[in-house]
Formats: sequence, C-alpha cells, structure tokens
Amino acid sequence: MRSAVGTLRGAHAEKGGRLDVEHEAIRSAFQELLDLTELLRSPGGCAWDRAQTIETLRPHLVEELHEVLEALDHGDDTKVRDELGDLFFLIVFIARIAEEDGRFDLAEIIEGVEAKLRRRHPHVFGADRAETPDEVRSRWEAAKLDEDGHSGRRSILDGLPRDLSALLTARRIQEKAAAVGFDWSEIGSVIDKAEEEIRELKSEIARARPERIEQELGDLLFSIVNVARFLGVDPEATLRRTNVRFRRRFAAVEEAFRGRDLRDVGLDAMDRVWEETKEREEQD
Repeated sequence: MRSAVGTLRGAHAEKGGRLDVEHEAIRSAFQELLDLTELLRSPGGCAWDRAQTIETLRPHLVEELHEVLEALDHGDDTKVRDELGDLFFLIVFIARIAEEDGRFDLAEIIEGVEAKLRRRHPHVFGADRAETPDEVRSRWEAAKLDEDGHSGRRSILDGLPRDLSALLTARRIQEKAAAVGFDWSEIGSVIDKAEEEIRELKSEIARARPERIEQELGDLLFSIVNVARFLGVDPEATLRRTNVRFRRRFAAVEEAFRGRDLRDVGLDAMDRVWEETKEREEQD
C-alpha cells in the first residue's frame, strides 16, 4: 500500500505543494480507517465485526453498491459521498479478513490494480498510441486476453460476471464486440434495427407462437440497449430512474383516490391525475 500511494504522490509532485498536502490528508484518513478496521476485528472490538467472513459480507457488498447507484440517480452529492464511504469500508473490511486468513492483503490489491492499469494503458505508459475512446477500448480488450489470468478465454465475450443484470450484460457484450469493429456505423442504422425488431415481434404476435414471440422480444430489448449505447446512455440507470418516476406518479394516483378501490375509479380518471402529476414535475 505504501508503494502504491508513494507512486501516486511522485506522479504529481511537480504540480506543487498543495497536492502534497492533499495526499497527506488522504494517507492520514486512509490509515485511520485501516486502524479502525483492525480495532473492530480485535478481541476488544465489535462482536458482530469479528463474526463476519468474506462470504457473510457478500450480500452487504451488493446492497451497498446498489445504494451508491441509487444515490447517483438522485444526484445527491452528500448521499453519494456517504454511500461510497460505506462501500469503500466494505472493501477494506474484506481485505482485512483476507489478510487475517493469509490469502492476500490490501497492499497486494492496490499494487495489483496499479500494475493492471499500467499494463492496459500502453498508450499512456508505453510507445503505443490511441487517440480515441474506441481505440483505447480495443487495446484494453486485447490486453486482457493476453494476461495470465485470462489465458483460458477463447472469446472477448468470456468473463462477464454471472450475476450481472441482463441489461448491463447486453451493453457489455455490445461494447466488447464493438471494440473489434463488429458494430453499426451510425445511430440511424441502430434505430432502423430496433424498428425492424418491432415489426418482427408484431408478426409473431399475430401468428401466436409463444417461443418465437419470446425470442423476438429478446431481440427487441437487445436492440434497444444498443440504441442506448450509441446515445451514451446507461440503460440500467435509465430504466431504474424510469421505475422511480413511475412509482412516484402512481403514488400520486393512489393518494388522489385514497379510500376508493382503484378498479372502480377507472382508467380515464387515473390517467388524468397521472398527466397532471407529470406536468407538475416537468414544470419544477
């Protein structure tokens, strides 16, 4: 850990004393967190923290990551900062447990990712050249295939996490294929493809063939993810925000007819409240 932090400091030393002061504050805060984690795991620390294993912390890791994403969706910097802190602590906590078990330590994690970043940025740290983000991504994917830990992979599409959401997996598949040139040239063609998938879905619905309907619906969803990718939009975050908006607006509908069975209210009345709520939101 000291080596990695020292490298960071040295890389910016020529920029003046202010950065040195900032880095010293970061090092000091980081060390305090390490000391606190060690204390919590000690015999005189916390019974709950001592009882944890890497396996028991897995659901907490997933939960904290989603809380970070939710904070980002709301654009609340204070909340983002706090949730990032919780996630960062869990990483340090897991590293501490691994060190106690003799598996690896935090220094190895930091030094490993530093080496990986240097290896995958030959256009920054070597003689290679990459002037555009697409060129960088192509070299990044090629470098991953050459690494020891990925030597068993036969395809650039291998290695995506099993628990990744289907939307995010689709986007990563498309990005990886695009990195080697398997991609549309412009957004118009991508939208045309999505419209083609809609026509094919309609055709299968008319024929009432369930298996083909499911396949065409999957193709449509995949093509919509591709549209999002071309627009530089994260489909996972976009759908998550849409879910939040729907829940907020539907809650307004429920509140407007509190005490009544919504099935008796009727769609037209509910839709009027929905549109009024939407209009107010757009004016704010």
